[in-house]
Amino acid sequence: MQIILYLAPLTITIFQIMKKKLLILIISFLPVFTFAQEEQSISDKIDHTFKYLTGWFVDLIFYAIPFTDTVKIPWVLLVLLGGALYFTFRFKFAQIRLLPTSIKVVSGKYDDIDHHEGMHAYGDVTDTKDVFETIAVEGAEGEVSHFQALTAALSATVGLGNIAGVAVALSIGGPGATFWMILAGFLGMASKFAECTLGVKYRDVDENGVVFGGPMYYLSKGLKEKGMAKFGKVLAIFFAVMVVGGSFGGGNMFQANQASAQFVKLFNLTNENAGMYFGILMAVIVAVVIIGGIKRIASVTEKIVPFMALLYVGAALVIIFMNIGLVPQAFTDIFNGAFTGKGIAGGFIGVIIQGFKRGTFSNEAGVGSAAIAHSAVKTKYPASEGIVALLEPFIDTVVICTMTALVLVITNLKAEEAGMALFQYGTEVKEGVEITANAFDSVIPHFSIALTIAVILFAFSTMISWSYYGMQGWKFLFGHSKKMDLVYKLLFLLFVVIGATIKLGSVLNFSDAMIFAMVVPNMIGVVLLSPKVTEELNKYLKAIKAKKG
Repeated sequence: MQIILYLAPLTITIFQIMKKKLLILIISFLPVFTFAQEEQSISDKIDHTFKYLTGWFVDLIFYAIPFTDTVKIPWVLLVLLGGALYFTFRFKFAQIRLLPTSIKVVSGKYDDIDHHEGMHAYGDVTDTKDVFETIAVEGAEGEVSHFQALTAALSATVGLGNIAGVAVALSIGGPGATFWMILAGFLGMASKFAECTLGVKYRDVDENGVVFGGPMYYLSKGLKEKGMAKFGKVLAIFFAVMVVGGSFGGGNMFQANQASAQFVKLFNLTNENAGMYFGILMAVIVAVVIIGGIKRIASVTEKIVPFMALLYVGAALVIIFMNIGLVPQAFTDIFNGAFTGKGIAGGFIGVIIQGFKRGTFSNEAGVGSAAIAHSAVKTKYPASEGIVALLEPFIDTVVICTMTALVLVITNLKAEEAGMALFQYGTEVKEGVEITANAFDSVIPHFSIALTIAVILFAFSTMISWSYYGMQGWKFLFGHSKKMDLVYKLLFLLFVVIGATIKLGSVLNFSDAMIFAMVVPNMIGVVLLSPKVTEELNKYLKAIKAKKG
């Protein structure tokens, strides 16, 4: 709470500066970005200047609390895990008891519950029970289906972290990090359930049926109901500023940068402008999707996400079954490593930190970003989408991250038997994608080509989903003007090219810090509004019971 009170004046100041001078500042930097590739020293200057101006913020967000001489835990990780534990007990292990219901909702089994006429749609600004309240079959209350909302949110979290991040976590924390990574994903399911339920409950729906939702709205509207209007507004503005900045950085430039690097490396391109050309091509493809809004984004992600999952998880399963004899040893190493931490910096605690860090940072449970995508769902029961959302950390972390970890552990065991390990546990690797690619290639020759395609698709899907997140934050700050919407989209596309072209360095550190700064206002709001989540859950479960009866 003290952190929020400290940052409140700063948040308001940032907002005021953004509204008056943001475009001028960005335009003034365009010549610098244009010549960044031609003049390497300019790129370095950008990096050093950015670090000088924003280093304090990065250090604040990722400050690690020292518990011993060797063990330090980032405070933001403690907030994420603390919130996840609270929601797990608050909602009576919703991630277990509601999981079967979640699958049924996504499959459409309970769609007819949302088609009751005469019910008021959540977020509707009109007074009549018409248009989107009564003609649910026309898809008026909300813009996307449960499945589309899930895939749109998944496309933002399933990405390079599942490929490269897991390799880095295991290189530092050993096989045991996998156990704690799975546990982090399990606990995060409760956080996603809570924040996405609130996202639907407090969303806005305009006269055309367009949805505006996310933490900005439940922080401002929900806390106003509790008599904390000013506090809620400050939290909402702070969150919106952070989500816009995060969409340009971690949700855009980082993705473009890594996809470009993999593409250039795969085809051994030597042209110094290859990255820029790739960025322009990627920007054009992204433009085609994001100009169509959430409906276009959802229609793309519902096809890309299942394909990516089948390609990546399918290959992982092939490797696991081809080395089925090493699976028992892999699980033994994972379980023993989780409680011993031998040869790992920080020992047992160090292993826990790496597992939880990878798990929570991968699925973004508690960050609040996914609530923006889930808010656009077609439903009259907010808890129905919260129940769907709890599948997200399960798929992202418990399934996909675990598949990556198993492949890495198994192939490393196989390499050790041959006298040459793929990587050494306890020694951090810098190129996580390369380690994972080598692991797949060791069993499926030349799979790194398919992995490069997966990386590019992961990056693409993450960018289009984060463009929607950023746009919603932008609309909250600047209003629903078509001209301002176009400004945001053009800026987003510009940053795709920039990300693929220049060194990022401190720019990425800052953008990552912005994403995880979203945790503070979001967690405060969700904890304070958790009774509303329970209320909405009881309503929906009652409706399901009535249907069965």
